[in-house]
Amino acid sequence: MASRLSFLRSALPVAAALIGLLLLWQLGAMLFDVPTYILPRPGAIVATAIEKAGLLGSGLWITSVEAVLGFFVGTLIGLAAAVLMILAPPLEVALIPLVIVINSVPSIAFVPLVLIWFGLGIGSKVAIGALAVSFVVLLNALAGLKRPEADAINLMRSFGASRLGILWRLQLPAAMPSIVTGLRVGLARSTIAVIVAEMMGAYAGIGQIIYQSTAQVDYLTVWAAVFVASLGSLVLYGVLVAIDRKLVWWR
Repeated sequence: MASRLSFLRSALPVAAALIGLLLLWQLGAMLFDVPTYILPRPGAIVATAIEKAGLLGSGLWITSVEAVLGFFVGTLIGLAAAVLMILAPPLEVALIPLVIVINSVPSIAFVPLVLIWFGLGIGSKVAIGALAVSFVVLLNALAGLKRPEADAINLMRSFGASRLGILWRLQLPAAMPSIVTGLRVGLARSTIAVIVAEMMGAYAGIGQIIYQSTAQVDYLTVWAAVFVASLGSLVLYGVLVAIDRKLVWWR
């Protein structure tokens, strides 16, 4: 009961702000008679989303699956790399500069290459999503795993704890807040990367719907697709926040 009340307290201000923004948007568009191709009214966008619910729902499902798969693959790569660097510090010295060089270029810039390597199917979208996620998870996990002080690590060693035991019982719990922060950022990056990849080459998905609707000068469908994609991203983020509260319950 208490958790539900806490959820309502945090959700109501967000819902009120969103409704207020939509009302201002609707009134402003009506008052200034803004053309649809510049800024359509929210009512028209919602009506189009309802009218094309089948198309948009199918595209959202495909994009969500690709983004979530890319998120999980990137998370596993980032966490595994961080753990290896903690267990073998020379690896961090050798690999971090290379990782930074690769990620100094936005992951979206690699989309054409990824499409060539993996094709127009789901593989290329998962790959670009994983690339977008792995770097931010790696950096946050590294920072978190290094958080425990040397005195705490030495104390556990004095009681006979192995390196893996210290990692599991001390460093990983201390790193959870940083890791979860990386996961939140990574989920957004994965969704963006997948949608852009779909716009540049895909058989289906929200990004491909946006691309085709733009080519057909169907701006209401473009806005409806963006609206549906935003709702989907919000749901995924809400699921991640719920998982965060379970994993990092002491915050």
